[in-house]
Amino acid sequence: MSSQLPVAGTAEVRAAARRDLRVERRTVAGLVLVNGLASAAGLIGPWLLGRIIDTIQSGSGDVLSTVDRLAFGALVFTVVQTMLAWWALKIGYRFGERTAARVRERFLRRTLALPPRVADHLPAGDLISRGSTDASVVAFTLRSAVPEVLVALVHALFLIVAVLVLDVRLGLCGLVSLLGVGAAVRWYVRRARPAYLAVAATGADMADVVASTAKGARTVELLGLERRRSEVTEAAVTRARSARLSALWLRTVLFPWAEVSLALPVVGVLLIGGALYAKDLVSLGVVVTATVYLRQLVGPLDTLMLWIEQLQGAGASYARVEGLADVPTESEPAAAQNADGDRIRVDNAHFSYTGARDVLQGIDLVVQPGERLAIVGTSGAGKSTLARLLAGLDRPHTGSVTIGGTPVADLPPDQLREHVVLITQDHHVFHDTVRDNLLIAKPDATDEELRGALAAVGATWWEDLPHGLDTEAELDDAAAQQLSLARVVLADPHTLILDEATALLDPKTARQTEQSLAGVLNGRTVIAIAHRLQTAHDADRIAVMEAGELVELGTHDELVSAGHVYGRLWQTWHNP
Repeated sequence: MSSQLPVAGTAEVRAAARRDLRVERRTVAGLVLVNGLASAAGLIGPWLLGRIIDTIQSGSGDVLSTVDRLAFGALVFTVVQTMLAWWALKIGYRFGERTAARVRERFLRRTLALPPRVADHLPAGDLISRGSTDASVVAFTLRSAVPEVLVALVHALFLIVAVLVLDVRLGLCGLVSLLGVGAAVRWYVRRARPAYLAVAATGADMADVVASTAKGARTVELLGLERRRSEVTEAAVTRARSARLSALWLRTVLFPWAEVSLALPVVGVLLIGGALYAKDLVSLGVVVTATVYLRQLVGPLDTLMLWIEQLQGAGASYARVEGLADVPTESEPAAAQNADGDRIRVDNAHFSYTGARDVLQGIDLVVQPGERLAIVGTSGAGKSTLARLLAGLDRPHTGSVTIGGTPVADLPPDQLREHVVLITQDHHVFHDTVRDNLLIAKPDATDEELRGALAAVGATWWEDLPHGLDTEAELDDAAAQQLSLARVVLADPHTLILDEATALLDPKTARQTEQSLAGVLNGRTVIAIAHRLQTAHDADRIAVMEAGELVELGTHDELVSAGHVYGRLWQTWHNP
């Protein structure tokens, strides 16, 4: 897996945006319709202003009465335009909220659907950045940009058409003057996407550095790595600052250029219109109306310019959010065959984290259903790596690891959870009720099953909670571990792999956890990474790892009698 997640291409982003718009096509159609009516109403005021000027200039008829009627009409249509514009924005914001929720839910579904072996290797900082910062940018853009950009586009289109209908010469003059705006936008758009992708990528890299430093703070302190981590963090900040300054430079060119270009249509129409009026080719009212129209055009075009800048950043964020769909899953999930029962078989398994050196070499192992197997060895022998292969979190690059004849890593997440669960000292309690924390393992579980699972691991504390199972879970380490184990009971896998399940707990909590584990282990296949040889002594068989190889396999008595690696470990531990 690369240090950065995939980024969706422009075509993929456009396809995703079209799908999101298609779902809300009626709302989008209503939004365009109401915007069109608002823009049409906005055209009447300047046209009536031109009529007022021409009426006053001609001086014919009841000038005062005519001007009053025209002015009242301009006021009415201004109010109508304001109300329609408010309605359009209301429709647009509701559309944006629904679509933003859909984008977030799609990202969450894709994240949860990733196979465990893939999810475990994803760069955490990049994933967090996409699910938080990038998703928020996309949500804000859909909520705010879509309605405002549609309003601006429809309004600008109506104004341009109105000027052309009013007088083709003045209209063409205004359009020619807008070429500078088009050139500025074209220059900016060609350079913006790479710049904003770089901003997002360096931000994700910085988040990853900060998260990993915080997670390993104790190790950093113990090993005296503060200066090295500070240098790494400073380098990440420098890269992020450089990327942001590059994007800022593009904006410093775009906006001054655009501001000057937006003033040219009004100047051009005043000059050309004045010359045409001097030759009696157009009336003064027409020139004034065209000028007002083009002056009004500055508003929507200015809005579009602002959003063009923000849309480039949002487009980069959209590409990063949608890029999760391109994360390689290595192979299609396969259903369990059960051709070999629930037997776990490891055949000639080799594994390497980097490809440079195998950390597991030629492992052959068969674990029978219901057996208790202990895996022992010195630090770095490959015990935890073998546990990850058995749990389907990693795949051997040579050989196979199967359950019932099916590769463990090929099982879809729901079936994998039914077959094998890896339990470590890490546990997570979601900020939700106890009930919802348990239903993660079995969504259709009844209250009786939930209470039974808690009872099986000795968790009686839930009975003292103010709202029982519906109380938000704020638990200490021991209770949180019991909650995690209760999930295992609900998932009901036939195989449990224990890897340092109590290593980071204090003695009292560790004893409570071990008592809870007894209820979970009953009747299941158990594979334990044994750091205390008493655990190995109680197992049915013991697998001894050394330098990535399985060097011994047998019962406690057999291995002690042989006097090899395990025998020496036992003598050292038993007679220090």
